[in-house]
Amino acid sequence: MKYYEVTVDTTSETSELVAEILTEAGSAGIGIYDKNDLADLADSGIVWDYMEEHLIENDGKAQVKGYFEEKDFVKTREDIDSRLEFLKQNCPFDYGPLTVTVKTVDDCDWLESWKQYYKPIKAGRVTIVPEWIEYAPVNGEYVVKIDPGMAFGTGEHESTKMCLDLLQALGMEGKSVIDVGTGSGILALAAAKLGADSVEAYDIDDNAVKSAGENCALNGLQDKITVGNANLLDKTAGKFDVVLANITADVLITLAESLGNYMKKDGVVIISGIILKRENDVRAAFENAGFIVLERVNMGEWVAFRLTK
Repeated sequence: MKYYEVTVDTTSETSELVAEILTEAGSAGIGIYDKNDLADLADSGIVWDYMEEHLIENDGKAQVKGYFEEKDFVKTREDIDSRLEFLKQNCPFDYGPLTVTVKTVDDCDWLESWKQYYKPIKAGRVTIVPEWIEYAPVNGEYVVKIDPGMAFGTGEHESTKMCLDLLQALGMEGKSVIDVGTGSGILALAAAKLGADSVEAYDIDDNAVKSAGENCALNGLQDKITVGNANLLDKTAGKFDVVLANITADVLITLAESLGNYMKKDGVVIISGIILKRENDVRAAFENAGFIVLERVNMGEWVAFRLTK
């Protein structure tokens, strides 16, 4: 089958936003090509035999590639252009040129090639490892094997890293956990690896539910983690020691009044996915709902909170 490969020139700062645009436009796969990732890798402590210096000179530029079927591509291209124009009008960051190039490719040219750009990602004692990479844990590392498929969540995004840090600071032994909007299941998997007794993970997206379920099996945790399709907390009846919600500011604000209903006494809520300019809005919504901020974490342009009632 032939596909259209759509490449958008942008910046490291907004590459995730552009990736989301292509995903929402119907991309069958996403690739982000960012020198910043190589620079991070060079600084990670992993020993490389050789890496050319010019490859790790971060110039702030990035490319995002999406892949679309030939059918109705004219409408798809119009949708992409419209979404990029909206980004230009509303994004507070440097988004770069946002130029778009299109070429046709065979499915075999890209379905596997994207894998070479993923790498193990360390977040404290947890290391997220693509399932096709051989990796031996050291010094008490908790390895979470992941095949992201088409679901959001590879561990690279700041919002996910902050959640992982906050989880580890809690001490998870014997805890019950729910992950709202689980994506590829990384946070649910990490909670289980860190010692949680039971974990529930829900997402409204069928691809995410499929990916999370497969990743649970990949890590041998299908008996500890329950994965299901749900719109946020619609199918949840229990109370939990830890409630995780790495979503978006607007969705978190709508959840502020109800999340406390799913917490056990002395339970905590970890929320992330909050861009800096929306921090005050989210914080106010949760404080008005009776939450107390126990910890605030900031990474790049993103913020996360640990809260209780």
